[in-house]
Amino acid sequence: MDYGMIGSIFTVLVFVFFIGIVAWAYSKKSKKGFDEAANLVFDDEPTQATKQNNGSHR
Repeated sequence: MDYGMIGSIFTVLVFVFFIGIVAWAYSKKSKKGFDEAANLVFDDEPTQATKQNNGSHR
């Protein structure tokens, strides 16, 4: 095997791996987890506001 053949095989393997990641990212099984992760930023805000309000009344 020469370097050209090894490079071609590597390119095909990386492309198949890339297609696998894209398929996983857009699968319906992953949607729920991604939606939860996207909303994590908003889940923390009310608790911080409550802690700040409770601390200022003391």
